[in-house]
Amino acid sequence: MQVCYKSENLLENTLFGMGNPLLDISAVVDKDFLDKYGLQPNGVILAEDKHKELFDELVQRNKVEYHAGGSTQNSVKIAQWMLQKPHKVATFFGCIGTDRFGEILKKKADEAHVDAHYYQQNEEPTGTCAACITGDNRSLVANLAAANCYKKEKHLDLDSNWELVEKAKVYYIAGFFLTVSPESIFKVAKHASDNNKIFGLNLSAPFISQFFKEPLMKVMPYVDILFGNETEAATFAKELGFGTDDIAEIAKKTQNLPKENTKRQRIVVFTQGKDDTVATKVTMFPVLDIDQNDIVDTNGAGDAFVGGFLSALVQEHSLEECIRAGHYAANVIIRRVGCTFPEKPDFH
Repeated sequence: MQVCYKSENLLENTLFGMGNPLLDISAVVDKDFLDKYGLQPNGVILAEDKHKELFDELVQRNKVEYHAGGSTQNSVKIAQWMLQKPHKVATFFGCIGTDRFGEILKKKADEAHVDAHYYQQNEEPTGTCAACITGDNRSLVANLAAANCYKKEKHLDLDSNWELVEKAKVYYIAGFFLTVSPESIFKVAKHASDNNKIFGLNLSAPFISQFFKEPLMKVMPYVDILFGNETEAATFAKELGFGTDDIAEIAKKTQNLPKENTKRQRIVVFTQGKDDTVATKVTMFPVLDIDQNDIVDTNGAGDAFVGGFLSALVQEHSLEECIRAGHYAANVIIRRVGCTFPEKPDFH
């Protein structure tokens, strides 16, 4: 069955995302560069003091590409790309600095047709994520910087910004933001629940369930859709003492956790790389086949899956259709370097 997308009927600001905006800076480097900063060819690390110079050196020495990044911003950017029209279906909030990288990030979000409203402060520079490419490998170094400085009372609570929150029907926040402003997440999640709108959250990384369990569980009763991958799901289950490492069983137990808005049953969606995606009402959805040689970079796959899923969700499509759109978007992204995409999707 072919589904005709009616995205032109969508209104601006229907989808709302909030998270850690990062300017992705990618460049091809040599082994000496990796060694100088103690990087592994395929590592993912948070920047330390010894990496302070890395970002400037990367920009000065190499031909670099810039993209609007950060987990939530990637997902809303991909949702907007899948929808194409109208522009600005997706709103995004996050904190940046008053600097050159901040200006580039604004421009990149604008080029992606995302309605980004950043909280700008001058204490910390704009967050960046350096992708140091050697051959088929990418070493990622993230410096959250300004992304850590989001202030609810200075941005989310402002009437003009809160109006954008109220305009939305679907909300999505990656779990990473629990480390920055759990009170902002809570306010948005409660608004969604009180008004019978859809609130989605991502488990994002095992350390969120381990070290930020308290804010995670405080917001969980308001979560209508929970995303995660198999590793994150297993860690979550362990932290909650589910007593199982069966992903389908974990999804079922997670679905049955206490929920505020009883008008909607919680949906849990766990991806497993090339293995079937598990979603409650526990169903298995096979991912699209891909030749291993066509896989260029799997880093943005999870964000892309969520973006595709959200693009169908805002159009009120079925769970099956949302997952199909998610699989399509992830399949496109893993064939390219970084969380990038062609001009138009080929999705029917």
